[in-house]
Amino acid sequence: MSTFAQKPTNILEKLLLSHPDKFKKLTDNPEKYRLQILYTQIDRDAKNKPTLTTYAYRSDSTEYFYPASTVKLAASVLALEKLNSLKIDKAATLYTLKNRPSQLEIKTDSTSASGLPSIEHYIKKILLVSDDNAFNRLYEFLGQRPFNESMQSKGFYGVRITHRLSISLPQIENQYTNPIQLVNAEGKTLFKQEEAFNDRPYGANKPILIGKGTMNDKGVVEDHPLDFSLKNAYPLQAQHLFLQRLMLPEAFAKEDQFKISKEDYQFLYRYMSMYPTESINPEYTDKFAAYCKFLYYGSEKKATLNPSIRIYNKVGDAYGFLLDNAYVVDFDKKIEFIVTAVLLCNEDEIFNDDKYDYFSIGFPFYKNLGETIYEYELKRPKKYLPDLSHLRLDYTK
Repeated sequence: MSTFAQKPTNILEKLLLSHPDKFKKLTDNPEKYRLQILYTQIDRDAKNKPTLTTYAYRSDSTEYFYPASTVKLAASVLALEKLNSLKIDKAATLYTLKNRPSQLEIKTDSTSASGLPSIEHYIKKILLVSDDNAFNRLYEFLGQRPFNESMQSKGFYGVRITHRLSISLPQIENQYTNPIQLVNAEGKTLFKQEEAFNDRPYGANKPILIGKGTMNDKGVVEDHPLDFSLKNAYPLQAQHLFLQRLMLPEAFAKEDQFKISKEDYQFLYRYMSMYPTESINPEYTDKFAAYCKFLYYGSEKKATLNPSIRIYNKVGDAYGFLLDNAYVVDFDKKIEFIVTAVLLCNEDEIFNDDKYDYFSIGFPFYKNLGETIYEYELKRPKKYLPDLSHLRLDYTK
């Protein structure tokens, strides 16, 4: 048992420990579950300017976890920044070309109304259903080294984006990114980018070994841990800070804000908080409303949605790691808070066997965590209630 579990040092720890029926399994052995949580309280002044107070549970930038799809939100924002620097609209057609056998050429998108791919449509698919292929196109648009250097220059430390998702490629192939072309509605080329190669590959300085066994391609479990040293890395502190800057830019100095337009912010907020069942373009008939809403809803297929709550978030799940970055708002009760968390749902400590404990451990944890913090925020006194009118968005068109 963790010795810390006897001495709560902040409100987040106190909330976890005061609900043993919900959290005792995890708080008794947080190292096994690699549990980390950051929770930010938001207090407004008379002019609605926010002050942020963050509490941590086992937040440790040196403890590795696989970030899974959480890297996609960063790619979305940086892609919009790049488009703004080029003075090109996000609706411009993006042709992904190929220069190597490992690369994919993408000139159509059957899910878009026009049948053509665009940064705008890729971001929609990322935020609505966490589309892996959409992320890969943004990764190629950004380029491996510029993607990483941009994150570092903005103060998101410890970030390492080394590969595409859902496609197994040798390390060197991920160092290459496709030639691309941006074209307007009349077919005029607005921007061309040659194939890029990052000649200084990213990787950890030493092996990152997790687990007891790894299943190989033949379905046989080998008796050794999985090495994550060449995989993506995105520490929880960096993820939490990224979401704070995105959702509450006015709390940060101008030089620390993202270089995107007001319309870009509204676009991101809309699709971060939209339920897949509300989306018309693209349309998702195979998804349920709370899909990708782990915090508070636990991603339950038959969850009863609270009509006054919206959750602006990005989740991730892979290798048993389950993550959520969420800014939660209740318009009627005037509640707002931010939670970023990760835990490993892999009781047998075997990787690549697709036997992960998301449903028995992970989703219930996020549902309980969201509800517990929400209930606390309901009672937390505030001198000034927040004006959240800028987040009241139209989801019908």
